[in-house]
Amino acid sequence: MASTPQAGNALAAVIAPLIKGDGINDTPLPSVSLLCLSRHQVRTPLLYEPSLTIIAQGRKMGYLGDREIYYDPGHYLVQTLPLPFECETYGSPEAPLLGISVRLDPALLSEMVTAMGNTGDHAQAPLPMASVAMTEGMQEAVLRLARTLNEAVECSTMGTARIRDVVFEALKGEQGPALRALVLGHGNYSRIVQVLSKLHRHFADDFSVEQLAAQANMSPSTFHHHFKQITRSSPAQYLKRLRLIKAQQLLLQDNHNVNQAAAAVGYRSVPQFSRDYKRYFGEPPLQHRRQEQALRA
Repeated sequence: MASTPQAGNALAAVIAPLIKGDGINDTPLPSVSLLCLSRHQVRTPLLYEPSLTIIAQGRKMGYLGDREIYYDPGHYLVQTLPLPFECETYGSPEAPLLGISVRLDPALLSEMVTAMGNTGDHAQAPLPMASVAMTEGMQEAVLRLARTLNEAVECSTMGTARIRDVVFEALKGEQGPALRALVLGHGNYSRIVQVLSKLHRHFADDFSVEQLAAQANMSPSTFHHHFKQITRSSPAQYLKRLRLIKAQQLLLQDNHNVNQAAAAVGYRSVPQFSRDYKRYFGEPPLQHRRQEQALRA
């Protein structure tokens, strides 16, 4: 197999003809998307769904609380929880960032974890988001998946199998224990995962720490400690960031006005929403939308 830079170049060459423009590009496989950004994007709040992100060209730097997470052609990102975080992207018109994202399907993950059985995972606490060194097996699996996207018959026939190859390699890797923890449901990590799932389903509702702690079957102080250990934020900070990112998506993608977006994510005060939005994104809601639309034009 080629070295990492050569493998990255090979993957970029396969991906590039499929790219339609900057941003997230859909593919014939619903759980697979292609990434492209032909400019440098400063540190920006984002929300990734549970997924594997493999960079073919360019690089990204994620910030989760006090952690810095680098991923480039030599490393792929394993995201097991939909955590709000911040990300800086390095791309240019001459060498745009190119990558491929594979959404983690809970049913597929459960099936594969069960089939693999007990793998003797290390006892250390799982990380919900981490960069993993690219292996030869993962390079080969991702390249096979990318090539499949170019062939309609192969894509419809073998696409699911190619995705399984990629997920299998991730399960064998350093973040395999974190992926298995989502399925096996053991310990404090699993309890926090259940709470996070509830917050993402009902982000417009109000919750107290006591309510969330009760769901996790923990005392409020123990819950707060484990929640912050995993998400690098307090429950209140997490919910606020989640609401603001959801509001950003409504403003940029669904053309909600500011009042509609604020109400949809649970804010009762539009001025408070605008203040929080500016503090988090650096610009008021309307100005931020205009800037993003201008960049995408």
